[in-house]
Amino acid sequence: MGFLDKAKAAAEQAASKANDAVEDVQVKRELTKAYGDLGETAFRLADAGAISNPELAPQVDRIRELRSKLEEPAPAA
Repeated sequence: MGFLDKAKAAAEQAASKANDAVEDVQVKRELTKAYGDLGETAFRLADAGAISNPELAPQVDRIRELRSKLEEPAPAA
Protein backbone atom coordinates (compact mmCIF):
# COMPACT_ATOMS: atom_id res chain seq x y z
CA MET A 1 0.00 0.00 0.00
CA GLY A 2 1.46 3.32 -1.10
CA PHE A 3 1.67 6.50 0.89
CA LEU A 4 -1.31 8.07 -0.91
CA ASP A 5 -3.43 4.98 -0.27
CA LYS A 6 -2.55 5.12 3.43
CA ALA A 7 -3.33 8.83 3.57
CA LYS A 8 -6.64 8.29 1.80
CA ALA A 9 -7.57 5.45 4.19
CA ALA A 10 -6.67 7.59 7.20
CA ALA A 11 -8.75 10.49 5.84
CA GLU A 12 -11.73 8.20 5.26
CA GLN A 13 -11.41 6.80 8.77
CA ALA A 14 -11.25 10.31 10.25
CA ALA A 15 -14.29 11.39 8.23
CA SER A 16 -16.20 8.33 9.42
CA LYS A 17 -15.35 9.11 13.06
CA ALA A 18 -16.40 12.73 12.58
CA ASN A 19 -19.72 11.64 11.08
CA ASP A 20 -20.28 9.28 14.01
CA ALA A 21 -19.57 12.10 16.46
CA VAL A 22 -22.00 14.43 14.66
CA GLU A 23 -24.66 11.72 14.71
CA ASP A 24 -24.10 11.16 18.45
CA VAL A 25 -24.55 14.88 19.12
CA GLN A 26 -27.75 14.95 17.07
CA VAL A 27 -29.16 11.91 18.89
CA LYS A 28 -28.26 13.44 22.27
CA ARG A 29 -29.99 16.69 21.25
CA GLU A 30 -33.11 14.73 20.21
CA LEU A 31 -33.01 12.80 23.50
CA THR A 32 -32.83 16.04 25.48
CA LYS A 33 -35.81 17.41 23.55
CA ALA A 34 -37.75 14.17 24.13
CA TYR A 35 -37.08 14.42 27.88
CA GLY A 36 -38.26 18.03 27.81
CA ASP A 37 -41.42 17.08 25.93
CA LEU A 38 -42.07 14.29 28.41
CA GLY A 39 -41.56 16.69 31.29
CA GLU A 40 -44.01 19.21 29.84
CA THR A 41 -46.59 16.48 29.30
CA ALA A 42 -46.07 15.10 32.81
CA PHE A 43 -46.42 18.60 34.27
CA ARG A 44 -49.66 19.26 32.40
CA LEU A 45 -51.07 15.92 33.55
CA ALA A 46 -49.94 16.44 37.15
CA ASP A 47 -51.20 20.02 37.19
CA ALA A 48 -54.59 18.82 35.93
CA GLY A 49 -54.67 16.06 38.55
CA ALA A 50 -54.60 13.28 35.95
CA ILE A 51 -51.44 11.79 37.43
CA SER A 52 -50.02 11.90 40.91
CA ASN A 53 -46.76 10.70 42.35
CA PRO A 54 -44.76 11.92 45.36
CA GLU A 55 -41.61 12.11 43.21
CA LEU A 56 -43.31 14.56 40.83
CA ALA A 57 -44.66 16.89 43.50
CA PRO A 58 -41.47 18.94 44.12
CA GLN A 59 -40.89 19.52 40.41
CA VAL A 60 -44.53 20.42 39.81
CA ASP A 61 -44.43 22.87 42.72
CA ARG A 62 -41.21 24.40 41.40
CA ILE A 63 -42.67 24.88 37.93
CA ARG A 64 -45.79 26.48 39.42
CA GLU A 65 -43.58 28.82 41.47
CA LEU A 66 -41.52 29.82 38.45
CA ARG A 67 -44.62 30.37 36.30
CA SER A 68 -46.16 32.58 38.95
CA LYS A 69 -42.98 34.70 39.00
CA LEU A 70 -43.31 35.19 35.25
CA GLU A 71 -46.93 36.23 35.63
CA GLU A 72 -46.17 38.86 38.30
CA PRO A 73 -46.26 42.40 37.00
CA ALA A 74 -42.88 44.04 36.64
CA PRO A 75 -42.08 46.57 39.39
CA ALA A 76 -42.58 50.19 38.40
CA ALA A 77 -39.37 52.00 37.61
